[in-house]
Amino acid sequence: MDRELVRKLLDDAGASRNRDVLGDILRNAYGLATDDADRLDLKITRDSLREMREAFRVFAPYDQVRKVTVFGSARTLRTDPLYDHARELARRLADNGWMVVTGAGPGIMAAATEGAGPERSLGVTIRLPFEEGPDGLLAGSDRVVAMKYFFTRKLMLMKESSGFVCLPGGFGTQDETFELLTLQQTGKATPAPIVLLDVPGLTYWKGWQRFVDDELVTAGWVSPRDTNLFVVTDDIDVAVDAIRGFWRNYESLRWAGDRLIIRLRAAPTDAELADLNQRFADLCLVGGIERTDPLPAEVSDNDRLDLPRLVMRFDVRRAGDFRDLISALNQLASAPPLDAEASAR
Repeated sequence: MDRELVRKLLDDAGASRNRDVLGDILRNAYGLATDDADRLDLKITRDSLREMREAFRVFAPYDQVRKVTVFGSARTLRTDPLYDHARELARRLADNGWMVVTGAGPGIMAAATEGAGPERSLGVTIRLPFEEGPDGLLAGSDRVVAMKYFFTRKLMLMKESSGFVCLPGGFGTQDETFELLTLQQTGKATPAPIVLLDVPGLTYWKGWQRFVDDELVTAGWVSPRDTNLFVVTDDIDVAVDAIRGFWRNYESLRWAGDRLIIRLRAAPTDAELADLNQRFADLCLVGGIERTDPLPAEVSDNDRLDLPRLVMRFDVRRAGDFRDLISALNQLASAPPLDAEASAR
């Protein structure tokens, strides 16, 4: 596609930011025409792009608010103790400044929406031939978007949130839970807390963990430390603390070449940094964990320049062990009190 034509189209659209990325999107759309792509392939591309664009617009006003996505069965009845558990969890997180994201359906999704309330809820529903659209508190709301494809729906349910709670459910809940863990394990998603929540007396997630330990870990298909990526509990207090506490001091990370930059809310003292290096030396491919000023790539993007940061050459195969480092950073004496945890991203 002619570079001048791309420039003109972007000018006509009034695009002043991210013109390189927008230009690539236009060139790829043009490429589909020159590839003589199959009609079904074109329809998948069209619908996916349209759905993502609409979802981005729904979520954009709440970009600076931390969100938690709640997964669980659409078949859970209002009389089930799980329903009350999900509702109370969502209420507690909303009271602490979080927004709650669900699949905007019945069951656990409806319970979480009720708990958070319509002003603190967002929904990403799926169009199915045997289910109606969103009902209840999100019916007709501008805080819900409908998707045709599960993969675009899961993208939005996972991309936008800073924490995840999975309650018992069927194939869909298992699919979402394993995808969450895969993204975390492989580094394709930034670290976030994942809580697998039962009610007292229920053994759904304990049974699931036995399968993971006995079949996946024993066979060597996942690392024993990969089970550090999630918390299994039946206690709402533990679940809320796991979600909020993850962000007490740890704020975000970013790669700059082969260096991992960890942004914090409060800088560790010299003694704390020395202790971190002693405890987590094996996470570094070379060298240790060091303080740093914002690196050039961060300065160029004006990326969280106000925050203290650490840098290390991290072994990317150690995702489970990295959770221990995040936990240690959150428990430092220099870390801000949990009550001061910001709800903004």
